[in-house]
Amino acid sequence: MDQLRVGLYVELDLKWFEHPFAFSHFKIKSEDQISTLRSLGLPSVRYKPELSDVAPQEDAQAATASGKDAADSAAAVAAAAAAAAASPALQAKRAMLERMQLRRADAERVERAFTHTARAIREIEKHLFSRPEESVKQATGLVTQITDAILCAPELAIHVMGDTAGNEELYFHSLNVTMLSMMIAREVNLPPEVANLLGLGALLHDIGRKNIPDKILSKPEPYTTAEQNLYEMHAQYGAEMAQRLQCMPAVAAVIHDHHELFDGSGYPRKLKGEGIGVLARIVAIANYYDELCNPFNLAHALTPHEALSMMFAKHRAKFDPRLLQMFIRCLGVYPPGTVVQLSNGMTGMVATVNTARPMKPMVVVYDKDVPRLEAIMVDLDLEPELNIVKALRPGMVPPEVYVYLSPRKRVSYYFDASKPAPQTAAA
Repeated sequence: MDQLRVGLYVELDLKWFEHPFAFSHFKIKSEDQISTLRSLGLPSVRYKPELSDVAPQEDAQAATASGKDAADSAAAVAAAAAAAAASPALQAKRAMLERMQLRRADAERVERAFTHTARAIREIEKHLFSRPEESVKQATGLVTQITDAILCAPELAIHVMGDTAGNEELYFHSLNVTMLSMMIAREVNLPPEVANLLGLGALLHDIGRKNIPDKILSKPEPYTTAEQNLYEMHAQYGAEMAQRLQCMPAVAAVIHDHHELFDGSGYPRKLKGEGIGVLARIVAIANYYDELCNPFNLAHALTPHEALSMMFAKHRAKFDPRLLQMFIRCLGVYPPGTVVQLSNGMTGMVATVNTARPMKPMVVVYDKDVPRLEAIMVDLDLEPELNIVKALRPGMVPPEVYVYLSPRKRVSYYFDASKPAPQTAAA
């Protein structure tokens, strides 16, 4: 312990709740942290040379320092322990625990809202044609609530939903596309009345699929040319249904054109560039992304990071470049649901992205000594020396780590538009 110095990367053989630090391994930043480490009663700590900025104190210095008698050593440890009780590290950890409790409460509240909204969409779709006027009115009301909340929020946080978020999987795609489209609407400053039309079009964008046989919709193998042509008719069918439901022309246009692509490779009309309405261009991006993350055959699913990377690197020409750039800026390079490796070597999952600070998301961290339901939640915005090194595919992560972090099989998002509580800077 006498060889400790600022710049060493140390690992503590203690459980997370047995010490005052945010993590069980970290780089020493101050003499106060050294005093706190010495107060823990450990005979030694391990360090990682490859992650350290310096080597331990020289052996000669250590030998001189350890030449004290036992009484002096005991007194020094006691004094260090007293100092540690009021140390910045302990205060920071207490603040971190308080923030984690608030975040868990926030996550539970957002998941309840998500499940409630998915159920509302189920009811709307269930009665869309048996009670069309009432269903369209309900859909309009729901979209207006979402629009008002998203556009008026001082900050917008995007959460990935956990596996406890109900059993409304059939309606997650409509909700995801609506959610992501409204996120872009906020970014481009769409007026509320226009954003409401966008939201309703996004919510109802796939209603034409009701006229496509289930054997085609549920087919896991690639479509034949005839089947693909029939499937593509859902865009036309949807527009006709929207007219029968007396939806506004802008809503019907979104439903008709949500598969049109900026380079002219979409369908049904092969529209190109500015020839596609801006609302349909927004929904096309949200729809394409969600279908990459949540295809019918989940074996072909991409991680959120892979989907975003593919859209930008390989399929960029398919989308309005300005809108795509805004979409990526909102979700960040590592969207919610991405499993990541942190710069301190730990593995985590991006749980929440604040669209104002997308490169500093909230991350749930794996620690075998911390129960899964009490997992460490780290706000990278408050940890300036900690960052994401890379995204990890599920196959790169040990099974026990993946189960602990528990990303959904299907990636679903919802928003938190409540004003965030004042944040305390980490020591």
